[in-house]
Amino acid sequence: MSARRADLAERVRRLLPALWAGWLVCVAALATPSAFAVLERALAGRVAARMLALEASVSLVLGAIVLALERMRARRLAGAGQGSQFSLGMGLALGALACTVAGYHAMLPMMELARTGQGRLSFLQLHAISVGFFALKLALVLALAWRAAAPASPAPGARD
Repeated sequence: MSARRADLAERVRRLLPALWAGWLVCVAALATPSAFAVLERALAGRVAARMLALEASVSLVLGAIVLALERMRARRLAGAGQGSQFSLGMGLALGALACTVAGYHAMLPMMELARTGQGRLSFLQLHAISVGFFALKLALVLALAWRAAAPASPAPGARD
């Protein structure tokens, strides 16, 4: 990879987790509560469901990109003898992706069944589990953003 492409990839690797975290905070703290504040409950639920469906799709795309960028960085550092090919950043991205799959894609069918009275858990219990997955995903993405915002460590022997 050329130095210019590597620099661009590193800049994107540092930027995307912060954008992803901002997206998650906006959905959780602004958009969803606003729908319930101004719309009747049934309509607000439909609006929130649509927002969360979009959030899950965006999270899958951003998570895959962040994971690929973290993998590139880990391989580069491992090749230079500065770490493993599996990095903490990769683990955080994989965890956030897993939370998206479990918290939205796995929970949604169960929640729809619970609305009709089927299943072992109530809608409220499943909703709480889904919110827990979302909160964990947000924490993982914030950790990714925090790590990405850290100053780059200077190369061995480099001067300021």
